[in-house]
Amino acid sequence: MIGVEAVAPGGSHGDADGPTALEVEELCALALSSAGIEDGHVAVEFVSEQRIRELNRRFRGIDEPTDVLSFGVDEDGPAPEPRELGDIVICPEHTEDVRQAIVHGALHLTGMDHETDDGEMLALQAELMRWVS
Repeated sequence: MIGVEAVAPGGSHGDADGPTALEVEELCALALSSAGIEDGHVAVEFVSEQRIRELNRRFRGIDEPTDVLSFGVDEDGPAPEPRELGDIVICPEHTEDVRQAIVHGALHLTGMDHETDDGEMLALQAELMRWVS
């Protein structure tokens, strides 16, 4: 079972149309299960432009805001139960589609990376988004 902790979903930062906590959980579970991951915990946090800029600078060396960042936790080797898959941080102010950002972040937690693959991650993301539209 995928457990998701959603911090400030559904209308955070003035986004009245943002996903509910249940939608966040369902989107994460869909993306993770597409990679064969059925168990674990994910935290999804919706943050300000300033906060995501700080994180982007600190962890990627890029001093500007971005839409979504993912931080894997139990990536290597055996993990204690339940497995801590990682954190997804989203800035609604820099995200065209918050639901797509959730799926995107969750796919990164599976080990996929659109910056190094041959388009597989973004193709899967597009397919998953068609299912939930």
